[in-house]
Amino acid sequence: MNYARLALAAVSAFVVDAVYGFVVYGNALAGQFAQYPDVYRPADDTSHMAFLFLGILVAAAAASYIYAKGYEGGSGLSEGLRFGAAMGVFVVGYAALINWAVLKVGRYLFLGTAAAGFVEWLLIGLVIGLVYRPVARPARSATV
Repeated sequence: MNYARLALAAVSAFVVDAVYGFVVYGNALAGQFAQYPDVYRPADDTSHMAFLFLGILVAAAAASYIYAKGYEGGSGLSEGLRFGAAMGVFVVGYAALINWAVLKVGRYLFLGTAAAGFVEWLLIGLVIGLVYRPVARPARSATV
């Protein structure tokens, strides 16, 4: 496993995800979140922002590690998209769908977070796939 590239992939995924989160969850879906003030913090409450960034970093590091362990030898583009799609389906099922079942939020917020989460993980997978490179293995010598 290429630990330097693993760390670089995690940091790259962290940066891309933080920007994506600001644009999509912090702006595009902000109106949907604001409809549920008893569930979500108001936009101007940044008291837990450090935990948000810590969570993104932990998830990016774990995802990069999982990607590296499951790397099958294809191009970074195809491996990253395959990984991102799998993680996107996981997030839609485990986070968005379960949250919709247990939180008192509407269908539109569920659909918005499900779509945003899937695209988010496609993007994260792509970034990890393009940045991570396994350690080059020495070529096998031909036996005579």
